[in-house]
Amino acid sequence: MTEHTRIRKFNTRDTYKNQSLDNDLCQVVRAGNLIFLRGQVGSDFDGNLVGAGDPAVQANQAMQNVDQLLREAGSKLEDICKITVYITDRAYREDVYRAIGKWLKGVYPVSTGLIVQGLARPEWLMEIDVIAVASADQD
Repeated sequence: MTEHTRIRKFNTRDTYKNQSLDNDLCQVVRAGNLIFLRGQVGSDFDGNLVGAGDPAVQANQAMQNVDQLLREAGSKLEDICKITVYITDRAYREDVYRAIGKWLKGVYPVSTGLIVQGLARPEWLMEIDVIAVASADQD
């Protein structure tokens, strides 16, 4: 049976204080060699928005979060297999993908991009969802 390691557990009642939520979640699940990240946005891990109104700055913050979470799970950016990028305005696409591309230069993940009406918080302009594998040198 595959062991699941859950990293950075939290409850939504602490994250979304203005809403009546009570869900137990985490930032990362490592299931065997697979690593699933919670969607990352332009906020740091303390919940502070970085780059208000600037999709490129938010994308850079999201990728900084991705990098940190992957390292905590025994992986790295080069081990990313799949990304899904959600953008709230088609006009943000180039800025967001340019920022993400700097972090993933030479990685070549498969990618899906979506234009969405909105994200969980109105100030978030983009979100990235990541699936990776554990680094062979960190197993």
